[in-house]
Amino acid sequence: MFWTIPNILTLLRIALIPVFVGIFYLPNDKASLGAIPAHWVNVTATWVFALAAFTDWLDGFWARKFNQTSKFGAFLDPVADKLMVAAALIVLVEFERIGAVIALIIIGREIAISALREWMAGMGNNGNVAVATIGKVKTAAQMIAILLLLYYDDLKLGFLGHFNTKFVGQILIIFAAFLTLLSMAYYIKAAWPQLKKSIH
Repeated sequence: MFWTIPNILTLLRIALIPVFVGIFYLPNDKASLGAIPAHWVNVTATWVFALAAFTDWLDGFWARKFNQTSKFGAFLDPVADKLMVAAALIVLVEFERIGAVIALIIIGREIAISALREWMAGMGNNGNVAVATIGKVKTAAQMIAILLLLYYDDLKLGFLGHFNTKFVGQILIIFAAFLTLLSMAYYIKAAWPQLKKSIH
């Protein structure tokens, strides 16, 4: 069945992409007088991305709990995730919050591993490139980093002082990029026996 809750949530996540990107191109107080405060642009974009990330968790949880998994959902869910992350990274590069190299590493890895998984699935060996712990840690660091870099303003924590989201976000995204390369090496190593056979 196509119109299941998980599939609807996944489609919602895709629909949020133009909303999320468009927020950054609304007139703000850095571009024109009397327009939307730049801080609220950051806050709104952060909440939209956080909502998208929540729907990612929710659709997986719902599909497993209520047995609403489907081949279409298995295809669309990772596509939606990668589109949302790619859109966020491109926006962050556009507004000079991260370097293009970081974005290229993360997006390039996603494309390469997705292609590898598809090829291995075609060979009947998709289990060899299943998600590893390192991939999960990479994803967690990456998502937190993106949220911090979207917010991009110091958080006031009362008597604890200020939390520097820019600095912490940039450290985390570099860490995520490192784990991205490490996890890609892991997946390639896992798939190498089959790759070697195909080459020969």
